[in-house]
Amino acid sequence: MKYLSPVDAAFLRMESPRTPMHVGGLMTFRLPPDAPHDFLRQLFAKLRAQMPSTEPFNLRLARTPWSALAPAWEPAPDIDIDYHVRHSALPYPGGERELGVLVARLHSHPLDLRRPPWEITLIEGLENDRFAFFLKVHHSALDGMGALKLVRRWLSADPLQRDMPALWALPAQPREPREAPHGHAVEQSIEAVRTQLRASGELVSTLRRMARRRDNPEGGILSALSTPRTLLNVPITPQRRLATQLFELSRIKAVSAATQSTVNDVALALIAGAVRRYLLELDALPHEPLVASVPVGLPRADGKPGNAVAGFVVPLETQADDPLDCLRVIRAVTQRTKDQLRGMSAEALAQFTMLGLSPLLLGQMARVLSHLPPIFNFVVSNVVASRELLYLEGAELEAMYPISVLFDGYALNVTLVGYHDRLSLGFTGCRDALPSLQRLAGYSAEALEELERAAGLVPHAAGTAEHAPARRTRRRSAR
Repeated sequence: MKYLSPVDAAFLRMESPRTPMHVGGLMTFRLPPDAPHDFLRQLFAKLRAQMPSTEPFNLRLARTPWSALAPAWEPAPDIDIDYHVRHSALPYPGGERELGVLVARLHSHPLDLRRPPWEITLIEGLENDRFAFFLKVHHSALDGMGALKLVRRWLSADPLQRDMPALWALPAQPREPREAPHGHAVEQSIEAVRTQLRASGELVSTLRRMARRRDNPEGGILSALSTPRTLLNVPITPQRRLATQLFELSRIKAVSAATQSTVNDVALALIAGAVRRYLLELDALPHEPLVASVPVGLPRADGKPGNAVAGFVVPLETQADDPLDCLRVIRAVTQRTKDQLRGMSAEALAQFTMLGLSPLLLGQMARVLSHLPPIFNFVVSNVVASRELLYLEGAELEAMYPISVLFDGYALNVTLVGYHDRLSLGFTGCRDALPSLQRLAGYSAEALEELERAAGLVPHAAGTAEHAPARRTRRRSAR
């Protein structure tokens, strides 16, 4: 058995009927030029014939008397591949709206935690000779960075490569030798306690620096204490809405260069602008700045799947109408906070992460989270998939759209994925709390144009990347 880390176990314990803790990813592909008429039937049969052998796809939660206190993974016997690998089709020609409706429905259903906690669906019938895969997996087993690493191992940069293994049956990677611990068990335990005590001292020192107003004039960790309650911070229901937006990465980089900001800072600023307009239209924009929670991926010491994240909060200056002022504050807070986190040991970062998750974990387990004062308004995370084009049996991966978890009282999550020359945004929202979610995605395109004008750049005529059928119908395609 392999015991879950404290962070992984936290996502497991936050599972509830209204807040299933699984993440998802939608990948759209274009059929190869020489594809036979039964290409997808052959592909599905080939993938379905391969049994899971890659972690976490071949693991299930162990069933032991102490599972509630110390959950662990164990090898899953007799995996029912037909349950986990599925085939679906849209009425041809399926558009972005139909795809979004299907994926929202698939994502809204919780995973069966008695089985290995994952499902993948091949979706055919998309217009313009395209198809898609939708993967969902429990957050306790895999985070966004871990999922993207597996996808990069699965797909190939060679469009001519064939006979590729399934995502869940990838070849084993060589393990790096690990130095064996020295000394007796008692000595090792004492040293482990000392390490955690040193880490606690690091954590306290870092929190003090983060909380000093004179050192953090724009805000930061203190912003969590003054987070306004908005219509994004309400009790949620189990059903989800999904919305997507696709940008040319060159446009984001142009604003980044013009403002001496990072790509992540610009992306966060355009999301802030979109949410600001969304709330203004609903006459629900607070006078205080909204606050975003920004997870940051960290390398896992063992190199295995799971969650290795730290995070911080960023004030978004949504009470002001100057997009460059918003970007300036974001840039200052993110750069300073990352510098503060960069100096911490792995043990101190783990404690920092658990400290941030504790209010969510305890509040959700006690079923009172939505009644507590919010410590942020929504989550924005950003990961890089690949700088190269990727292929599956010659089919080009066109875009990847992430779909994340929602906590009770936090009805919106935004995840960004950088792939080749594009940046895709995936908006996950509570179906009842945010009925016009695709409108929010459309506003992000307009927010980028505002940033381009403010930075003295000529806005792109189309507003989005060339391949984005959903953009042409976004006003009527609320999912």
